[in-house]
Amino acid sequence: MADMPSTVRPRSNAARIITIVGFVFAVLALLLNPIIFGVLGVIAGVVGAVLGDKPLGWYAAAASVVAAILGLVVFAALMNN
Repeated sequence: MADMPSTVRPRSNAARIITIVGFVFAVLALLLNPIIFGVLGVIAGVVGAVLGDKPLGWYAAAASVVAAILGLVVFAALMNN
């Protein structure tokens, strides 16, 4: 087989750490402050994906968006009671 040049970056340890931080921000967005930690989680997830942790980085970004929305819904429900 011929060696085809690839444009995919190899995953580094820094990419995995940033992706894990993105998931931690998703949990914090759900529990503490959805807007701030949701945005930080999306940024960390995208940076992790760009640095080479492809599927997991995008999952962290998506989890941060979902957690931020759920956090806002829970906060609104608690304020209306």
